[in-house]
Amino acid sequence: MGETLHVAEDVLGPGYEALELPLGRDAEGEVVATLVRRRGTEPSRRAVLYLHGFIDYFFQRHLADFYVDLGFDFYALDLRKYGRSLRPHQTPNLIGSLSEYFPEIDEAVRIVREVDGHRTLLLNGHSTGGLIAALWADRVRGRGLVDGLFLNSPFLDLNAPAVARVLGTGLAHALRPRFPTATLPAGVSERYMRSLHHDHEGEWDFDLAWKPLRGFPVRAAWLAAVRRGQRRLHAGLDIDVPVLVMASARSVRPTRRAPDVAGADAVLDVEHIARWAPRLGRHVTLVRIDGGLHDLVLSAEPARARVFAELARWTRGHLPGG
Repeated sequence: MGETLHVAEDVLGPGYEALELPLGRDAEGEVVATLVRRRGTEPSRRAVLYLHGFIDYFFQRHLADFYVDLGFDFYALDLRKYGRSLRPHQTPNLIGSLSEYFPEIDEAVRIVREVDGHRTLLLNGHSTGGLIAALWADRVRGRGLVDGLFLNSPFLDLNAPAVARVLGTGLAHALRPRFPTATLPAGVSERYMRSLHHDHEGEWDFDLAWKPLRGFPVRAAWLAAVRRGQRRLHAGLDIDVPVLVMASARSVRPTRRAPDVAGADAVLDVEHIARWAPRLGRHVTLVRIDGGLHDLVLSAEPARARVFAELARWTRGHLPGG
């Protein structure tokens, strides 16, 4: 307690603070992560730490509002080479292993618990952030660092036919040692991104430099790292705290003939999420959301309202009080 940290006003404006976390250097140079903090008006011993997905960063003010109204102080981590933490000399999202993200999560959790004095911590991960959160929580089991996980459409498998998953994984692993930045023919549909942004068909405002409509290239090293993490999860984790997994009720593959992505997950196969969720640990709750988008908290009403209602109910039942 009492540690001095460099704190600045965040790009989201008053009420949000940004703490830069230096992480040394990698092959591309200096590496940082960014911890965003929003405290409630009343002191709280409960906190939540949010981890974003691929082609993503934290911008969901209404998610912070929800948690603060529930009595949590809110924290979000822009991981290395994403969003606030992306530097001009870096290749967006490029890493060699998902464990490379563990140091910034470790440091963020240390700040939340030791510096800011919170006793209860919920870890909330979306998509790739959900996979990373699960692997990190399994790594630190038994240490009392986290009290629960909420995984919003976690990236537990590739959304592709079985043959394509095998071939894509093999190609990524073959290219990674000598050509880690090689671009693979994969990515997120622009239709999904356009369905979110308020300049197109959506209702949300986000920085198109940090979350571009056409996404960032899928690199061989990144995909190889994701597949290693998914294989680890498929073999079975032993997360020792309650886990809430939410996913849409259905998936859709946007095409020219069927471009509509409303009310479904246009990124992942939600049946994969349902299949692999029990491998997270011994106490897993799965909730399916009718009308939910891939990022469930960006869904239209009433799907979004159900997400928050289910999360509030689970939180009251499974997390220690403030």
